[in-house]
Amino acid sequence: MNITQDIRYIGVNDHDIDLFEGQYVVPQGMAYNSYLVKDEKTLVFDTVDQRFGEEWLGNIKKEIGDAPVDYLVVQHMEPDHSANIAVFMEKYPAAQVVASAQAFNMMKNFFGTDYAERRIVVKEGDTLSTGRHTFAFVAAPMVHWPEVMVTYDTTEKILFSADGFGKFGANDVVDPEGWDCEARRYYIGIVGKYGVNTQMLLKKAAGLEIKQICPLHGPVLSTPGEIAHAVKQYDTWSSYAVESPGLLIAYTSVYGHTKAAALKLKEMLLERGCPKVATADLARDDQPEAVEDAFRYGKLVLATTTYNMDIFPWMRHFIDHLTERNYQNRTVAFIENGSWAPNAIKVMKGMFANSKNIVFCENNVTIKGALNAESEARLAALADELVK
Repeated sequence: MNITQDIRYIGVNDHDIDLFEGQYVVPQGMAYNSYLVKDEKTLVFDTVDQRFGEEWLGNIKKEIGDAPVDYLVVQHMEPDHSANIAVFMEKYPAAQVVASAQAFNMMKNFFGTDYAERRIVVKEGDTLSTGRHTFAFVAAPMVHWPEVMVTYDTTEKILFSADGFGKFGANDVVDPEGWDCEARRYYIGIVGKYGVNTQMLLKKAAGLEIKQICPLHGPVLSTPGEIAHAVKQYDTWSSYAVESPGLLIAYTSVYGHTKAAALKLKEMLLERGCPKVATADLARDDQPEAVEDAFRYGKLVLATTTYNMDIFPWMRHFIDHLTERNYQNRTVAFIENGSWAPNAIKVMKGMFANSKNIVFCENNVTIKGALNAESEARLAALADELVK
């Protein structure tokens, strides 16, 4: 695939992966992107996952035959992008590797060498020319590792964005939901904790004319509309703003009574005109999807049982996922179930103690076993409060 006349896509698609980073279900596979610049000097951006090293080297050979490569730019040291550095450096003995100082420290940890005789250490503001193209390096620490940098082609106005603007899914699969859904789940799951750092990078990018964005995962963004939309979404996600009107009801239920309460609340909310009510069974549904919805909407209802005087494990796991990603600027309500000593609301509320700008609803609901007239009335009061 040609990005431009000089820049070629040499990445690979992974249809064998079951869990990305050991936790994210990726039914449409995954792409590990890499790019080659054919100029007076030849430059490669990033490698790919270890399992695809031979295919990736074959893609390079298809573009340049037996010609040498002059530079390998390493923007990010996560192994799905860096695993083939050693193989590449052996295959192309004249190549120099270009990366940040922290990246070279990590290389020594991964490969036992920091390529002291073949390295070019770059920092914010440094540039590298390959002839027609001049590449400017921009530091992007904690988006989402500390060594990350992105690269701007000042000649063709292309931003090589590392993991920024990435997306779950192989590039040879048409995503029926478009870019947003799996890009959102990718950002919130992987980068979401580092909203402040992402905002800093967006401010740097705002001063650049960008005609294309080439990420390390997902499709190249190549039209003004695609780029403007992606930047807008990243600004929303990284500032922890509400993206869509609506709410999520996330629940765990042992014998079905708490689930019944969650679904009854959903019914009440829809009757009152709530524009969107998503639900998630945290023991059965995909948790990263539920995390995505919790960040997408402005309101969240958590419903669970008291369990060993604590809360059901899947609910604790879910709230941990939210708080470690700096969940904030949201309204949260609680439903607890406990046959003799309900304690879940106290535990759940305490888990948000360090979260910013969380508003707790007043009409939280306690159920002792199964719904009755009293607890249904409390559900109705909660529904009224949530739709205000």
